[in-house]
Amino acid sequence: MSAAPAGVPFGVYVHVPFCAVRCGYCDFNTYTATELGDGGSQAAYAGHAATEVEYAAAVLGPDLPQVATVFFGGGTPTLLPVGDLTRILSAIDSTFGLAPGAEVTTEANPDSVTPESLAALRAGGFNRVSFGMQSAVPHVLRVLERTHDPANVARAVAWARAAGFEQVSLDLIYGTPGESPADWTTSVEAALSCEPDHVSAYSLILEEGTRLARQVRTGVIPAPDEDDLAEKYVVADDALTEAGLHWYEVSNWARDQDGTGAARCRHNELYWTSASWWGVGPGAHSHVAGERWWNVKHPSAYAARTSAGESPAQDREVLDQETRTLERVLLEVRLRDGLPLDLVDHKRVDEVIARGLGVLEHDRLVLTRRGRLLADAVERELVG
Repeated sequence: MSAAPAGVPFGVYVHVPFCAVRCGYCDFNTYTATELGDGGSQAAYAGHAATEVEYAAAVLGPDLPQVATVFFGGGTPTLLPVGDLTRILSAIDSTFGLAPGAEVTTEANPDSVTPESLAALRAGGFNRVSFGMQSAVPHVLRVLERTHDPANVARAVAWARAAGFEQVSLDLIYGTPGESPADWTTSVEAALSCEPDHVSAYSLILEEGTRLARQVRTGVIPAPDEDDLAEKYVVADDALTEAGLHWYEVSNWARDQDGTGAARCRHNELYWTSASWWGVGPGAHSHVAGERWWNVKHPSAYAARTSAGESPAQDREVLDQETRTLERVLLEVRLRDGLPLDLVDHKRVDEVIARGLGVLEHDRLVLTRRGRLLADAVERELVG
């Protein structure tokens, strides 16, 4: 494996694969306590994750990169005790070193935090929190099988502010079966009333193998409607922009009062710009210098590998230049910063512009809002 390339931002993703309840729409690598076998317990997880951090350093050394971003995702990271989360973060810092001003994020369920736990996370080095709000409407949350109290979102945001978090983000989902336009407007307005620094709004995707996908396939609930999804995207984009949050990726908006983009999620930008990161935890994916690998999925298998001093990787691939360029096109065309023209055929770019789906800005192709609504079609046009 190649060392992390100099001058390229390096991040660490920590996958915490535990949830109190499995949501019907989610296909992430998550487990409830009743699904875990021997060795995969929540109590032992921090130790195994710290061991993988040490293993990562041995693989990437001796000239280790400083870590620019850390992101704890899941699952529900805040189901773990704060001491476990800060133990993993401390292992990353002591092994690699956190760069000055490093962004350190944890995802959180609004029901899984308290003023005390958030204060302890902030004191332990976390400076950004992303709450899974999804919707402010109870019947929409029930379809998604989200169990949190919608009223807890505003309280959790207030507690995070009081604890000193520098950035607070909210995640929303639109297009849930049975969600009316008024329901979606209610959710967007509720999110904005919390005055977040960042909002992610994703259309519902029916992932194969989930309960929600089975319910749609069997006719229990209706499938999401494409026109409805487009209308709800426009509602969100209008409201978020008016509130001072500007799109920087098709599904992500951030405050940018000084033009520096400081409220953007810098960790996600690593993914979207094909930078380098190490993924810690069961099922976590990594990418360093054009090589990609992914860990074994089950916590018990992961624990067995790390306990034995073995690589937790299940498989890996080396990306050739054609694949790397293709992935850059598919990801970077979705960014407000735009797609460099040297990555694509200019005739294809001209066609996208002629159809009103993009504009040129500083030798980059930037999507119009219509282009964002048809981003998948733009990608197909560009890659042929």
